[in-house]
Amino acid sequence: MNDKILKAIGEPRRFQLLQLMSDRSYCVRALAGKSGLSESAVSQHLKLLREAGLIYGVKKGYYTHYRLDKDVLGQVISELEQLRDITRRPCDGPFYGCPESEYLKCKSYVPPEKRGKEEKSHV
Repeated sequence: MNDKILKAIGEPRRFQLLQLMSDRSYCVRALAGKSGLSESAVSQHLKLLREAGLIYGVKKGYYTHYRLDKDVLGQVISELEQLRDITRRPCDGPFYGCPESEYLKCKSYVPPEKRGKEEKSHV
């Protein structure tokens, strides 16, 4: 997943526009009316959504109607599902997979002599 997609879907107003376009296409004016944003704000959000590849425009006379590209959205969902489905590996070794120098800097560091009950409550 590229940075443009993450930036595009991470902003609540752009996500709202994606939700609106999930079941039909809209022109800028209609999106502005439905979202409560100005037409210029909608245009700027649509520009970022287009650059991310999440939407595309279809020219209808004078107006361009914007649609959610559900294939691209499906790819995003697939990548998020893969991330969700990764099996967590248990931490191993005395420093839980980190180099000792980094582990000792960690705020959650528990000295070996104090490990035991405290450590088990953090797992």
